[in-house]
Amino acid sequence: MKLSDYVIDFLAQKGVTHIFEIIGGAIAHLLDSTYDRKDICCVSVHHEQAGAFAAEGAGRFTGNLGVAMATSGPGATNLITGIGSSFFDSVPCLYITGQVNTYEYKWNRPVRQIGFQETDIVSIVRPITKYAAMVERPGQIRYELEKAVYLARNGRPGPVLLDIPMDVQRAEIDPVHLPSFDDSEEQGKLPESELPDLSGIEEIAGWLVAAERPVVLAGGGVRLSGASPLLTELADRTDIPVAVTLMGLDAVCHDHPSFCGMVGAYGNRFSNLAVANSDFLLAVGTRLDTRITGTRPETFARGAKIVHVDIDRNEIGQKVNKAIGVRADAKRFLLELLNRIPESHRTPGNWPDRIERYKRKYPTTPRNNTQNKVDPNYFFQELSEAASGDEIVSVDVGQNQMWVGQSFRFRGDQRAMMSGGMGAMGFALPAGIGGCLASGGRRTIVISGDGGFQVNIQELQTVAHYRIPLKMVIMNNRTLGMVRQFQEIYFQERYQSTVKGYSAPDFVKVAAAYDIPAAKFNHAGDWKAQFRSFLESDGPSLLEVDIPVETPVNPKLLVNRPIEDMHPFLDREEFRREMIVKPLPE
Repeated sequence: MKLSDYVIDFLAQKGVTHIFEIIGGAIAHLLDSTYDRKDICCVSVHHEQAGAFAAEGAGRFTGNLGVAMATSGPGATNLITGIGSSFFDSVPCLYITGQVNTYEYKWNRPVRQIGFQETDIVSIVRPITKYAAMVERPGQIRYELEKAVYLARNGRPGPVLLDIPMDVQRAEIDPVHLPSFDDSEEQGKLPESELPDLSGIEEIAGWLVAAERPVVLAGGGVRLSGASPLLTELADRTDIPVAVTLMGLDAVCHDHPSFCGMVGAYGNRFSNLAVANSDFLLAVGTRLDTRITGTRPETFARGAKIVHVDIDRNEIGQKVNKAIGVRADAKRFLLELLNRIPESHRTPGNWPDRIERYKRKYPTTPRNNTQNKVDPNYFFQELSEAASGDEIVSVDVGQNQMWVGQSFRFRGDQRAMMSGGMGAMGFALPAGIGGCLASGGRRTIVISGDGGFQVNIQELQTVAHYRIPLKMVIMNNRTLGMVRQFQEIYFQERYQSTVKGYSAPDFVKVAAAYDIPAAKFNHAGDWKAQFRSFLESDGPSLLEVDIPVETPVNPKLLVNRPIEDMHPFLDREEFRREMIVKPLPE
């Protein structure tokens, strides 16, 4: 059979239903092998970066494998941002690039290029993939495909890339005689850093039971490992407060009594106070990066014994040196922990009560929108209440991401998709496309700012062409607001390139060009009626929300402050009263 046909058969057998791509000469054979197939669909996007993000969105939702293809040269290099995003956020993806014929490739010759669009993409992406290789001979195809997929999905998940020259794609092969990775001794040998070690689980269970002020901090690894039901069971059984990171927003339902908000530099004040005053912090599936700990990690949860659970040994202790490390998958760890906690154990009642008081006293979201303008936190709380509870929520990078993290109430079967480690503007729209299609057409809310939406605005054509039921919300403050706020604090309001030099179009008119229904949000009108009309309409639709240029994200953590001391600052006397752990000197 033709090798390109074998590749597509292999993907279909692995449960891949969609390939996100832009056609080019170097992948023409591969895409031709999908023609007229019913089990796998090509989705033609309009920029390879968007294809990479869409594959990431599919991988995030299914936990299986997102797939994108690109031609050689510029097609391959345009994938890089999406590859990096899936690498940093541990999403299983397979990226396949076309390459010039092997007899046109430069190999080790000291020239820059021989074949047209020849580019050594394998060397370029090795630092941001779990595995990258060129399939140099047709007889390697089964081995390389099996190896790449195994590494993408096992241990700490992540992206892999295979570069397939055109003459290899069109070669004839006998599948029966192809060497197999799955049958080899190499299969099953994960990197040593990803091998589990649960030797201290008994002691950790004892610390949790003995703690007076315990908190669980759940990161993106909880959802990635399928551990959300176990986390909920832990909260149900013990009443332990559960805080989340930005990447762990959907790790537990926000209407659960134990949920106590999002931590970090742009987290909820009440959540940061809970973590700061804890005496035992169980951090599961999070890297504990600077956005969580603040710029002084030695001050983070300084009164607590910290247990840091991560599947990757290399992540443990990178920021919080005093943390006790446990190398394990979040699902396996929580299962073992639950087996060791007495059924009768409950967190001391005065601690959850105190956190509940924090939540009432320091809400991030106002109780109503009394001003003659839209408060973004109130907007997202109301939008989340209008949602049905089973949507995918794909969020871009910028102020909109932080408002969602602070105030969108995730519940039911809702899934959150964010670009965390890469923090790539332009993520939400294509990732929403990938997640929606991989889910079988589940309603998907795409939330973006005016800046982020313009990065991959061309994918409105993809949405229109395939009639993908995305509900797109654009928070339009006509500025690159996150950096504008940074410039306001640290650059004496010199708004270079965020206000000066920056502009945005009328997105309702843009949507009309793609024949996508769109409207501007009327803050003086009936919010519930507008949300209902927007969310329940058939097919795609867009809602543009005008907000003032100066709209900030508050509260926020300033440089050199511990996470409990957020700006705008509390009255110093009040702040000291709220702290159980001794406050740091001013």
